[in-house]
Amino acid sequence: MSEFFLLVESWVKDFQQLPILVFLTFALPLFVMARWLRTYPSQILAFAFVIPCVLSLLIVVGIDTLLIALTIDIAFIAVGLIDLVRLPRASHITIERKTLKVASLKKKHRVTLTVSNKSGINIRADIRDDIPQEFVAGPEEFDISISARSRSTVHYEFESTKRGAFQLNCVHVRIRSPWLLWQRIVKIPLETVIRVYPDMKQLGEYALLARTNRLSLMGVRRTRKVGQDHDFERLRDYTPDDNYKHIDWRTTARRRKLTVKDYQTSQSQRIIFMIDCGRMMSNEADGISLLDHALNAMLMLGYVALRQGDSVGVICFSDKVHSYVPPRTGANHMNQLLHSAYDQFPSLVESRYDEAFMHLRTNCRKRSLVVLISNVIDEVNAHQIEQYLGTLVGRHLPLGVLMRDHRLFDAVETEKMYGSHLFKAAAAAEILSWRHQVLTDLTHKGVMAMDVFPEDLTANLVNQYLEIKARHLL
Repeated sequence: MSEFFLLVESWVKDFQQLPILVFLTFALPLFVMARWLRTYPSQILAFAFVIPCVLSLLIVVGIDTLLIALTIDIAFIAVGLIDLVRLPRASHITIERKTLKVASLKKKHRVTLTVSNKSGINIRADIRDDIPQEFVAGPEEFDISISARSRSTVHYEFESTKRGAFQLNCVHVRIRSPWLLWQRIVKIPLETVIRVYPDMKQLGEYALLARTNRLSLMGVRRTRKVGQDHDFERLRDYTPDDNYKHIDWRTTARRRKLTVKDYQTSQSQRIIFMIDCGRMMSNEADGISLLDHALNAMLMLGYVALRQGDSVGVICFSDKVHSYVPPRTGANHMNQLLHSAYDQFPSLVESRYDEAFMHLRTNCRKRSLVVLISNVIDEVNAHQIEQYLGTLVGRHLPLGVLMRDHRLFDAVETEKMYGSHLFKAAAAAEILSWRHQVLTDLTHKGVMAMDVFPEDLTANLVNQYLEIKARHLL
């Protein structure tokens, strides 16, 4: 036994003379496991090895305690190796992701992950999906335990803060050993492309409220029609709510059943949206850009107009014309409007109104309701909007929509009328006065003008369209 202690003591002295060798002896296996096997010791194992490290200090007291320290060290190493061998492999787990490929901006989108355990042992793992930084997910991570040869399903929801096409490339999995001493981090490839469009759920809400006659909940008010549309649509059976003046007595006598005539509103009218994607639309309101508010309003009004039988077209422009959708009718045309809008983003460039209106003049010769959605903060842009919208009067029905800035109105309505607050209020009041003059000049030129807050744009724009239809201005 004394010879063994002497041999061990000589080994200890050799290691003490070569501290780098000691470090490589313990660190090299861990580096190899982390680099190629993606396997790491857990916090439990790291804290557990504090015990043999402390016991190793007893060697300073006397060499007789070396055997006890070595025994404990070997026991810890054996337990760690046994747990390492039992660590499940990455091939034991498969994952499926189920979700709709289309999402709406700032709306919750549900994702389902189905995790399958193909091995004959229980697996405990942490699951985290490859969420882009533009998504806000909850919960972001799942701690699950899967029995042998079974599966587990988890759900989470995310909200996108930006439009566009986003790719989820994989699912991150951290597999834990049975005694929780080791963990293996793997990436399971699983590609899914999610296209985030402007708010489309509002379309379903509108359809539901329209069927139940509760559009006032969305801010859409009823508009009394001036005159009566006399375009015959169909004959149908009489109901107690029908106007007796619409009864077709000749058909009633032939069928021996009360029959009324249905009339439809004037159709085949055209709406052309001109969406400014320049620097004026880069400000944010309610967490999204002014351009997002404009696109949401465009899609809602486009949906309403298509249901009315009108044609809808879109021109998106900044320093050039980015996309153009010719005006068409039909429910399927809504898909083209969506595809033309979901990948448009505000850019910090000056908008070329001349190119946009030249494109409008070249491709849209028939009389249309031209809706320009933009913003003005300086005289240059205001002059261009007045000039080009004014040239449409007579040929088209122009409607200029300008979006308000909450900061200007908040500065004017502040109660702190002293110091710097007073100067800010005076400056904001001057800007608002100038803005009011811009709207007045547009009205004097025969242009219909709207000045609304971004979050109120959708309801006000739909109401304006219904009023135009009721007054037969097109």
